[in-house]
Amino acid sequence: MPSSTPETSIKPLLKWAGGKRWLLPTLLKLWQPKDGCRLVEPFMGSLSVALGLKPERALLNDANIHLANLYHHLQQGLVVEIEMKNDREFYYEMRSQFNQLTRAGKSQTSEAAQIFYYLNRTGFNGLCRFNNSGEFNVPFGRYKTINYATDFSEYQAALYAWDITVGDFECLKLEPDDFIYADPPYDVQFTKYSQDDFKWEDQIRLTRWLAKHPGKVILSNQSTDRIVDLYRDYGFTIDIVDAPRRISCNGDRRPAKEVIAYKGFSIDV
Repeated sequence: MPSSTPETSIKPLLKWAGGKRWLLPTLLKLWQPKDGCRLVEPFMGSLSVALGLKPERALLNDANIHLANLYHHLQQGLVVEIEMKNDREFYYEMRSQFNQLTRAGKSQTSEAAQIFYYLNRTGFNGLCRFNNSGEFNVPFGRYKTINYATDFSEYQAALYAWDITVGDFECLKLEPDDFIYADPPYDVQFTKYSQDDFKWEDQIRLTRWLAKHPGKVILSNQSTDRIVDLYRDYGFTIDIVDAPRRISCNGDRRPAKEVIAYKGFSIDV
């Protein structure tokens, strides 16, 4: 598969808080010598990294069942049959319909995948948030204009050979030479990107799990003192970088400090 650049790679289909497209130049330098190995992402999010690196083999996972459902249907050739419009009243009707599908055990249907895409593009700042009952509760976004995609053929072609799973990261069956990129929920107060929280104990569990992997590992997270200490305690090399703040509830676009932690590399990341 030909090498990629951030400019030539397919852009993510979804808006996603904390997306890592800005990190692709660094990841591409580290990935290209290892093109033959498998990319593993325990937290696939918007797929910005996988779409940028274009691996032949990939194991992409997330705890968010609705995210995985959308990608599964993209692999199969998703066709939009629902109406999509930038209207407040219509948005809340669709959000209610989506939650009804979830309660009825129909969260893995094509209809649920289509509505999830619509809610992501129309909801506030592209957030993905659920209450304790597992209901999507992001408010209307109030965008002036929204360009909804209706042709997903390029995503079907990109995703068709990748393994997409849903569940806890420790359930993933790793190969010794897997190239792992982990972008867990940030070490912040809000952690409910799926029905279950990602707590501090999970941050520790993830770091311990990744430290045991014999292959190459890169993690990214918000730069907090305890995250830096945690990664260093488990033998990771640490860089602190400025990350663009593309989604902000208060309009603050100043760069955010982010931790890039890595192990298994003989060069400076």
